[in-house]
Amino acid sequence: MNKSINISGAEAVIRCLIEEGVDLIYGYPGGAIMPIYDELYKFQDKLNHVLTRHEQGATHAAQGYSRVSGKVGVVTATSGPGATNLVTGIADAQIDSTPMVCITGQVASHLLGSDAFQETDIIGISTPVTKWNCQITKAVDIPKVLAKAFYIAKSGRPGPVLIDITKDAQFEMMDFHYEKCYSVRSYIPTPKYSINDIEKAVKLIDSSKKPLIVWGQGVILGNAENEFKEFIEKTGIPAAWTILGLSGLPTEHPLNVGMVGMHGNYGPNVLTNECDLLIAIGMRFDDRVTGNLETYAKQAKIIHFEIDPAEINKNVDVDIAILGNVKETIPKVTNLIKKNSHKKWLNKFHTFYEIEYEKVIKDDIHPSKDGLTMGEVIREINEASDGNAIIVTDVGQHQMVACRYASFKESKSNVTSGGLGTMGFALPAALGAKMGAPEREVVAIIGDGGYQMTIQELGTIFQTGAAVKIVVLNNEYLGMVRQWQQMFFEKRYASTEMINPDFVAIAKGYYIDAKKIEKRDELKTSITNMMNSNKPYFLEVKVEKEANVFPMIPSGASVSDIRLE
Repeated sequence: MNKSINISGAEAVIRCLIEEGVDLIYGYPGGAIMPIYDELYKFQDKLNHVLTRHEQGATHAAQGYSRVSGKVGVVTATSGPGATNLVTGIADAQIDSTPMVCITGQVASHLLGSDAFQETDIIGISTPVTKWNCQITKAVDIPKVLAKAFYIAKSGRPGPVLIDITKDAQFEMMDFHYEKCYSVRSYIPTPKYSINDIEKAVKLIDSSKKPLIVWGQGVILGNAENEFKEFIEKTGIPAAWTILGLSGLPTEHPLNVGMVGMHGNYGPNVLTNECDLLIAIGMRFDDRVTGNLETYAKQAKIIHFEIDPAEINKNVDVDIAILGNVKETIPKVTNLIKKNSHKKWLNKFHTFYEIEYEKVIKDDIHPSKDGLTMGEVIREINEASDGNAIIVTDVGQHQMVACRYASFKESKSNVTSGGLGTMGFALPAALGAKMGAPEREVVAIIGDGGYQMTIQELGTIFQTGAAVKIVVLNNEYLGMVRQWQQMFFEKRYASTEMINPDFVAIAKGYYIDAKKIEKRDELKTSITNMMNSNKPYFLEVKVEKEANVFPMIPSGASVSDIRLE
């Protein structure tokens, strides 16, 4: 836009969003942001606003939208409680590297610091959980600050940005002119890689006899799935994933050896402490992955591909760090390495899988007992979707089971709360995912505990008509906490049993088709009917009350101390 026009600060906000290509906003209005909503009303043909039932729901919906579309999620909320209700979702986006721009209204600038009605210091509150934040008190600053916000949110390692705009700045008139931001002084979103480090990495890879790759979400965020696949196929190296890296490589790929971490697969966890070279790609060595750091991969040389220099040597000391976007750095290595295979080493993973299958997996997905298992529900969803669905999970036992057993053919198909572990994430995130990829089937897998934390977003799903498929695996417990209480607190089930409402009646109260099943012979048909529906659908599955998720690495234990029972 070359010619400037004289408009209000509120209209400037809307025009900035349009200039950035935004066409979808999640939010909730209120007094301090009403001028922006008034302008939004005038631009309904260009911007679709989704009224969530709670501001936290707006943030999770924006996360789900961003994770499957690759775009920046946008959220709007008013001051005070509206702004503070965003904090959990912002923190979730920060630790899981999700690009999001949150715009909050604020009391008029002359009232700042006076404890005015619905005034909170959202800048101070959100500083630890945002990539950047800024308060605007003058309308003239709106275009430049919003352009910077979008650039920071989506560049380098993505993350959430919060912009707080006082009410007087929204009313104030200004000459509007918008220029996108392409750089910020002293901010280097993508660090430069070293040719010397790449050459050193090539030598280690070529000489390694028992290498292991662990990849994370950096592969997906960098849109480097093809480059990553070419790298592992040329090297023949077994590759395991973190839960946020899941779907970056098809589940059935012969070099995909499963999940690492607390409830990951037996082989990749045990063999982490046997490999001679560990190649970490776009992952941050989270404690759920590493277990006891004192015993983690001490025998191995470690190469770390990473865009964020702050992650290098933060938790695990590495021998070679290859900085930069993996879409650019992986091919640099691939071009120089020798074609190889590690069949004997790969077979060791297969042997461990066979042990795990007999002791754990078989009973999870093909149970002989009467009670329904979470694993067999996931198996039926895989079969009904042919591995093409987006699976959105909440947090808890069902999350680990879904991540372990869901089948994916396409990237950006696994949406979950990883680092923060936010119960209540899945229902609104599934709405966002469906709106971000309307052509794809979206299935939310949720526990009965987390479901009730954001159950009000059924109203948003009903109002938008988004054809989200909701599956609540109901064991009438806060299952993961109960499992720990059973294993480590002598079965003292303190405050974990759930007395639940009639979930089907609630769904039907929101005019959503719903069914409850308790018997195995109903499962396949019910899931098929749900998947065939072109409308929102709710399915409650009563699963075993006291089933546990295995394998499991006890908290603080070594990855090689993983338990199968």
